[in-house]
Amino acid sequence: MKNLPSKKSLTYISIIALVILVTGIILFPVVTNIYILFAVLIIELIVFLIMLFFLFDKYVKPIEVASDTMDKLLQGNYHARVHHAMEGTIGELSTKINSLARNLSELTIQEQIQAEQLSTVIENSESGLVLIDEKGYIHIVNRKFISMFGKKTSDYIGHLYYDVLENEQIHHTVQETFLYEQNVKHLFSLVSDDDPVYLEIVGAPLFDERNTLKGAVLVIYDITEFKNIEVMRKDFVANVSHELKTPITSIKGFAETLIDGAGEDPTTRNQFLNIIFDESKRIQLLIEDLLILSRLEKDEFTLSISEVNVGELEDEIMPVVEQRAAEKEINVTTNIDRTINFSADGEKMKQVILNLLMNAISYTPERGFISLDIFNIEDYVHFQVADSGIGIGKDYLPRIFERFYRVDKARSRDTGGTGLGLAIVKHIVEVHHGEITVDSEVEKGTTFTVCIPHDRKKNNHTLLNKKS
Repeated sequence: MKNLPSKKSLTYISIIALVILVTGIILFPVVTNIYILFAVLIIELIVFLIMLFFLFDKYVKPIEVASDTMDKLLQGNYHARVHHAMEGTIGELSTKINSLARNLSELTIQEQIQAEQLSTVIENSESGLVLIDEKGYIHIVNRKFISMFGKKTSDYIGHLYYDVLENEQIHHTVQETFLYEQNVKHLFSLVSDDDPVYLEIVGAPLFDERNTLKGAVLVIYDITEFKNIEVMRKDFVANVSHELKTPITSIKGFAETLIDGAGEDPTTRNQFLNIIFDESKRIQLLIEDLLILSRLEKDEFTLSISEVNVGELEDEIMPVVEQRAAEKEINVTTNIDRTINFSADGEKMKQVILNLLMNAISYTPERGFISLDIFNIEDYVHFQVADSGIGIGKDYLPRIFERFYRVDKARSRDTGGTGLGLAIVKHIVEVHHGEITVDSEVEKGTTFTVCIPHDRKKNNHTLLNKKS
């Protein structure tokens, strides 16, 4: 069947045969020589074919080429063009067809670019996104949504939302969005093996140009970090209030007692005044530590960087530490390479080492021992403070750098600390692009290790906790 001639070919053959037949009938009575008759017919046939070919090439073929090109354009092949040379009206038609094809090709390229850009934005959005049509079928889910709720993209697309989305709050949001035809916002949480994840879901209706509801878009935000910050803020306010309340209550109580007549007894008066002085000093230390933390956390905070010598740090710190340790008969040993120099804020680094050593003294029983080691590993200076103190349980280690966090609240207050020392240490280390780690075992002691780069401009990377 494929080898049969087309209808157009049969038409041309029929026309030629008809012309030859008519010519033969006309010439047959006139021409007596049969050979001359055949020669005339052949010459006529050749001339007719030449004319037919000319007419076909000039008028019929361009129309066919234009028609084929239009068919390709209708099929979506916008790279198709009319390459046949044409003149007149047909030439204008071919030019317009080529112009149309170029415009369609450019539009297609622009649409592809916009679609890719939109897809990139959707896929890389930090919020989960779901597109649902008016019948409840899911058409789009992005990568963030998959990471939040699991499964694969194919498990959602093409399915009814209430069949594949298990969270009831999402169902309510979709239903309210379709019902009220306006933006709907809700909060909910996901419970996992780790800490809970807090999410905010916003449902927005979609309308066409005739204001007919065509679907809804769900945008899901992970607000866990904001929730944690809010909790930390509330805890911070509560802790500051609590820390100030105790000494202020004591000052007020003893002052009232003195006013009521207890001040007439010199012994009682001196005792109460000493208590008031100690409590006011405690408030002062707390406020100073809060101011230090506030300055460290400001965006405009800058370090006073200079060349710091480890030997000079030791000379400034150890007399104070040894005097305090002597009160509890604690043995302090040092293993320090005094030739080490590094770029840092000298005063802030002195505060780090002093805080760690004083902290060790506070939580080490009498006749215990404390050691300070300072050494080089690759591009970092390591400061290691170890003690034989009460130690810290593994469950408490992740939280010891939080403000006001105390493992043993009663004993911590007896040491006179504000609960902000380790938080200050961590902030100072971080602004130096360093790292602080802790290793501890209950009733055996604690070791803090601070790693500071020699050159603060180098980017911070994961540090190996190597020991000399």
